[in-house]
Amino acid sequence: MRIVIVLVLSLLSFTGYSQTAYEKGMDKAFKLWGEGKSVEASNIFERISAADSENWIPMYYVAHVNVIDAFMTKDKQTVELKLEKAKTYLDKAKAISPDNAELMVLEALYNTAWIAFDGATYGMTLSGPTIQLYEKALQLAPNNPRVVYSYAEWNIGGAKYFGKDTSVYCKDLEKALALYKTFKNDTPYYPSWGEDRALHTYTTNCK
Repeated sequence: MRIVIVLVLSLLSFTGYSQTAYEKGMDKAFKLWGEGKSVEASNIFERISAADSENWIPMYYVAHVNVIDAFMTKDKQTVELKLEKAKTYLDKAKAISPDNAELMVLEALYNTAWIAFDGATYGMTLSGPTIQLYEKALQLAPNNPRVVYSYAEWNIGGAKYFGKDTSVYCKDLEKALALYKTFKNDTPYYPSWGEDRALHTYTTNCK
């Protein structure tokens, strides 16, 4: 299954220069990530999560950085190390914030990274759990654009793999694009990625 993941630069809109140590650290990590320095960014997110152990968001980004990195390599040892770290921080974040649709989407991407790396080994075992994650996330947050878009992209990837029609998922991409215009969350550094990629996926598959 061929899965293309959103580029780092479209992940988050920065809020400008900050006052608190937390905000300064987060801004620095995002800046490094945008510059392609993912290891350095991950290290800062880790330090922030250690200092703010009841906040799931820095943990989310440790996992996210490493999942994205895993998609970008075919070296087995690197993939294993990146995804091991991602799983560690995903589990920590889920312990703090259960039933969190954003974490479910990220865990689905974590599974997809394994499938993309070795579909023969992981496709059968992880496809079902990934669908379950998306379905639960959709029940919890039907108006979250990342949930709608990511599930649509997963379904399009599966349809292409099995030679099926992908156009049936265009309505889901249209819904996601509309939701990106209206969805809001006031939590600092709350995930906001995906609109550019959703538009690209729609243009590629539905035009």
